[in-house]
Amino acid sequence: MLDASVPGGADTPERSQREPKYWGLKQHLLDMLRSLPPGSSIPTERSLAADFGVSRTTVRQALAELTVEGRLLRVQGKGTFTARPKVAQRLQLSSYTEDMRAQGRQPASRLLEITEEAADPEMATLLDMGGNAAGVLRLRRLRLADGEPMAIETTHLPLPRFPGLSAQLEAGVSLYRVLRGHYGIEFATAEETIETALASPEEAETLGTEVGLPMLLLSRHSFDTEGRPVEWVRSVYRGDRYKFVADLNPPAP
Repeated sequence: MLDASVPGGADTPERSQREPKYWGLKQHLLDMLRSLPPGSSIPTERSLAADFGVSRTTVRQALAELTVEGRLLRVQGKGTFTARPKVAQRLQLSSYTEDMRAQGRQPASRLLEITEEAADPEMATLLDMGGNAAGVLRLRRLRLADGEPMAIETTHLPLPRFPGLSAQLEAGVSLYRVLRGHYGIEFATAEETIETALASPEEAETLGTEVGLPMLLLSRHSFDTEGRPVEWVRSVYRGDRYKFVADLNPPAP
């Protein structure tokens, strides 16, 4: 049976009533995970339910939370395994390729879609296109690290400023490398916002995860050294595999 006693003190009826059943099981599983290497198989729901004297519904809730937190990896048809540590990326103005290589990981990108389309009023404003009737280049890519899907990134760039960009990107080269080398772009600043969202069916299928998994939604608006907007990017990162790190400094006196 599951021992719900409080570490360092006696259990109380009041605490037992407040604490959900799955919570005690989750803490036991956390202790177990600390001693297991990544990729280790976890006992089945039936086995855990029998070992701890709880229902399979309780087991599923504990496993679901540990999966969302990135501590477990559930593979359809194969089972549940201990997950590798989350990828920790610093918030800085650099490319995905540069970020992954700095962490010793092998980056890769898979081109999902590249189209030229008309700019709606909001996008025309974001990219400072004024009354220009020309459109934008929409680039949608799947980002991977060590072969594992991490994010779906959708980039918008003003076509008049970057003629011929589509053909160069179809070869799978780094976007930032092309912008710097071929168009002379030097990035200076960017405004980035981070929100949470739930994986849609399409996003879940592309990223190989479950519908409704918490995701990190990033929007980046990048500018060059002349203050002109270069791109507007919307990225959806797996919340169970990714975390962001920022260096904070006190405000200037």
